[in-house]
Order: sequence, then C-alpha cells, then structure tokens
Amino acid sequence: MKLKTLALFALSGTALLLSALSPVYGIDNNLRLHGVLVEEPCVIKPGDETVKIDFGNIPDKTFYIGAGRTTSQNFAIHLSECDLSINSKVKVTFKGEENQAMAGQGFLALNANSQASGIAIGLENADGSLLKINQESSDIALTSGDSILRFKAFIQAEPTAIANRAIKRGTFNAIATFHLNYD
Repeated sequence: MKLKTLALFALSGTALLLSALSPVYGIDNNLRLHGVLVEEPCVIKPGDETVKIDFGNIPDKTFYIGAGRTTSQNFAIHLSECDLSINSKVKVTFKGEENQAMAGQGFLALNANSQASGIAIGLENADGSLLKINQESSDIALTSGDSILRFKAFIQAEPTAIANRAIKRGTFNAIATFHLNYD
C-alpha cells in the first residue's frame, strides 16, 4: 500500500496550561494537515484483513533432528477487485520484530508473552524460498478480478537452543503486519 500520512501539529499540555494564565492571541494557519490520495489496484478481500496460522502441537524432538524446523504451513492473502490497468504487480513486506538469536537471518521473534522459547517463525514465498521479515518480496503478478498471494510459514529452532538442548516447551505466538506495495 502506498504510504498514507496524516500529520497533526498540536500544542503541548504545558503550553495549554500557560495559555490559561496569559491572554489568548489567534494565529492564522496554525493547523496543517497533509495526506496523499492514491489509487490502489486491489482491495483486501473482506475477512482476510487478519491471517491466522495455527501450527498445532509440535513435539520438541522435531527440532533436534534434521534441519531443526517444522514443515511449512501454507497461507494466503486474498485480494479482490484487482484492476490491472492501475498496476499489475505487488510486493509484500511482513513487518515485525526480528528474532535476535538469529539476527540478520530474517526470522520473526515470538511475542514476549510466549511460554515457549528457543524458536522463531520463518516465512517463505510460494516457491519455498525464504522471505525475510521486514524485507520486501519479489514482484508477484496480479490477475484481473481476484488474486491470491501465497506464502508459507514454519517454525525454526535457534542454533544455540539446539546445541544446548534448550528449547523450552509451551504455547507461543508471534505477530507481523503485511504491507502491500503495488508497482
């Protein structure tokens, strides 16, 4: 989505208190508003504003064998009313907090209220290539009318947690926000 900005400039609480003690003077043009109207080629299909992925119960031994990760879970963002005369491609960015134990690798951190630890969330493009958190995807072609943006998510164990057998069991959750940038 193209950035939409609304900036309001207001007086601070201190200035308001001081104004009660002094005479009031009017200043012309002291409120400035700014925004950008854009034309977007698609709308997010109603009901797809929030995408939920449930990994279910995962045995911790899953992470100590093989690649230290789960199999990928498919998910999609459904767009509708796509008008290709406006734009025919979109890039998606999933924004969120990066896991610090694997800094620079692009994995999403668990929320602080998670019981589990030693794991992170990985995101993939439809072809299975890693899509790093906070980085834009490659172009995805839109189709006229309805378009489906397909992705995958998986759980990856932190290398130090595997080496120290320190993966902690329990519930976990993570949150990212997807942004659509039409080209």
